[in-house]
Amino acid sequence: MKKNILIALSIISVWFIFIREEHVNLGPGVLAPETPVQVTIESPESFSFKDYTITPIATFNIKAKALSIESYHSGRESDLSPVDFALGWGNMSDESILAAIDISQSNRWYRWHVEQFPIPRRDIETHSANMHLIPANGYIESMIDNTRTGDIVAISGALVKVDAQDGWQWSSSLTRTDTGNHACELVWVEQFEILSME
Repeated sequence: MKKNILIALSIISVWFIFIREEHVNLGPGVLAPETPVQVTIESPESFSFKDYTITPIATFNIKAKALSIESYHSGRESDLSPVDFALGWGNMSDESILAAIDISQSNRWYRWHVEQFPIPRRDIETHSANMHLIPANGYIESMIDNTRTGDIVAISGALVKVDAQDGWQWSSSLTRTDTGNHACELVWVEQFEILSME
């Protein structure tokens, strides 16, 4: 029995590493129409996680398309959030629109470039965001790792502020309308689902 389980796990691992495409194409159309839902936490309760103090600022729920995914292995932030997702919703979940937008990530930033705007600039800015994901447990971390660019994902948890004993801090944006420095969301992920899993 144990041998059969090990064989099955080996097959699954090979499938994820060598066969499964890194990018999924789900076709044209708005696939994540809802705006992210955020509710301020009036009396937040902090908790300890990996030698840090995490304070939830607002509950947060989003269904969106993974426009780009970037892993990080250095820097203090990677202790908490080893993966960033650039997420898009509304028109920014429509592949016929995304085909005209060049999207990239580096140094914890999400960047986009267009030759001609397929939708107004402000729509791109307010319907996409870079999100630093802090998985609450190993299962969620594995689901995040198994997500492909192009997948539709559902994330539930909280926007948070992180404090370290030496004074270091990291805090989430609290709006989807900001851009530039400090505009990223820092998300404590309690639930994670890949809605487009094949």
